[in-house]
Amino acid sequence: MTPSTLMPLDLPLWRDARAFLDVRSNDVHTLISYGIAKALLAEHPEVSESIVLPAILLHDVGWKRIDPALMADAVGPNPTRKELVREHEIHGVEIAGEILRRHRPEGVDADAVLAIIDRHDTLKEASSPEDALVKDADKGWRFTPHGIATIGGWFDTPAHETIDMLEDFVLPQFLTDTGRVMARGYLAAARATLEAPDYLKETAHV
Repeated sequence: MTPSTLMPLDLPLWRDARAFLDVRSNDVHTLISYGIAKALLAEHPEVSESIVLPAILLHDVGWKRIDPALMADAVGPNPTRKELVREHEIHGVEIAGEILRRHRPEGVDADAVLAIIDRHDTLKEASSPEDALVKDADKGWRFTPHGIATIGGWFDTPAHETIDMLEDFVLPQFLTDTGRVMARGYLAAARATLEAPDYLKETAHV
């Protein structure tokens, strides 16, 4: 099934990228991040959609070439194999470059897309407005229900601990006010969802 959220120009890229996104739930992560990127672009019309969307669609294809058993050691509050993050970026540039050269999407600056993929995790500041939106869309996924559940599964942490970690360590890293506000909204919704069952129990007999 073709995801309805994708722009027609990006569909060929997605079809090729899917083969590299079947690890760490990266296929779902990518589609959610793509949707967040579109929302950010709607608030930042001056930023180039033709760079942001292909970049977010292809940014994590490099994880396919990293041993899945080592991935949990590459990320999180206390990573022991941080070099793997850089390795996935290098692999990602190679794979994404092949996909972009194969399809040559009209109006897409492939060099700009690959430059973003090359440092989407290891360069914390933004090299361009497009890079800032890609980085914020990528981080924004972590605050969604799928992101919270996935991260909790990686580190075997309950949802409330994952939410606290996101607020303390990830929220300060956002590069745009729009991304930060969006993440705060996700956090508020996540906390309310956790508290709702207890509230319903307390009021069931009122």
